[in-house]
Amino acid sequence: MQIGPYKLVNRVIAAPMAGVTDKPYRQVCRAHGAGLVVSEMVTSRVDLQHTTKSKYRLDLAGEPEPVVVQIVGTEPDMLAEAARFNVANGAQIIDINMGCPAKKVCKKAAGSALLANEALVAEILKTVVASVDVPVTVKIRTGTTPDTRNAPTIARIAEDAGVSAITIHGRTRECKFVGDVEYHTIEEVKRSVHVPIIANGDIDSPEMALQVLNATNADAVMIGRAAQGQPWLFQQIADFLETGCYSAIPSAASRAQTIIEHHKKIHEFYGEGLGLRLARKHIKWYLANWDSDITAELKTHISTTEDAVEQRRLVEDFFHSTSMLLAA
Repeated sequence: MQIGPYKLVNRVIAAPMAGVTDKPYRQVCRAHGAGLVVSEMVTSRVDLQHTTKSKYRLDLAGEPEPVVVQIVGTEPDMLAEAARFNVANGAQIIDINMGCPAKKVCKKAAGSALLANEALVAEILKTVVASVDVPVTVKIRTGTTPDTRNAPTIARIAEDAGVSAITIHGRTRECKFVGDVEYHTIEEVKRSVHVPIIANGDIDSPEMALQVLNATNADAVMIGRAAQGQPWLFQQIADFLETGCYSAIPSAASRAQTIIEHHKKIHEFYGEGLGLRLARKHIKWYLANWDSDITAELKTHISTTEDAVEQRRLVEDFFHSTSMLLAA
């Protein structure tokens, strides 16, 4: 799998997810086998590039190559300016979001709402590709509604514009994350163009990843929600695609160390106040995938405490102690 000059170490990519794929999470995904990670979507509005949210999202210091930043917007010139800004900030690949189904994004005609306007899609992609000297990729869905699927047409528009790779979530905007994934549509897109195709949607195991690649002939898979609380899934999938076998989940002690280190990185990156709040969803996901009889009271305490020091202590004590019990 290659995007422009960058040859990926494997065919497993961590999906961009707003509010999730921040710098600490990207570091964890990389450490556990993701061949590429994509940032949370960054606004194309210049007036919002200095907000607190953007400040954290634009922190790319120390990230391994290739650094991918996803941008979102509706105005070709504004997106081009955002692409140039992010390349100057360290981005080595620019990804354009045309796949997000969230109402707050689509109501501004951005994300997957753009798929309804093929002429605008073409203008955006041509303008952004011409504006930077790094590869430009795009993430799309199969269409806006089940009755208006146009992914093959959008993919040909993207290829003609000079896009270097296309990621497809196999559902329409209207379907959001519900219902069967249209792997047959992804396969149709793969037959329609020559650029690399990345398949996305409900890939939650090594076996499913291989099944999707075989069904779609895609060049790589993108993993999103399935890796929340179990980032070691990336390495399992990468190993299975490479060798046909994979190891069971890491030991309890190893997983506990990952969780504790991830939690620590969140607090260090955001500071105690914001870090405490943003860590909660990750703690919830890790607990959901942790084999233990943790009481509802303790689970609630870990997730709701307003004291950052206490949150760190609770996380460290719980995962250290239960990992030792599970190993006994």
